[in-house]
Amino acid sequence: MSATSPASAAREVEVHSHDLPLHCPMPQTPVWGMHPRVFLDLNHGGKALCPYCGTQYRLVGKAPGGH
Repeated sequence: MSATSPASAAREVEVHSHDLPLHCPMPQTPVWGMHPRVFLDLNHGGKALCPYCGTQYRLVGKAPGGH
């Protein structure tokens, strides 16, 4: 996982298949930046927006196969 613009309030984060299932906040989020955990669906275009903090997540690479 890597943040592309850490200085901005609403940021974009690249995630990889090993980061799935995706939830926000991520484990690396500082305690002061926490909000209730929400799981995000990347199945529609490989992007998801957190409804709490506005962080945009983008899947890099191929998604793993499902059931």
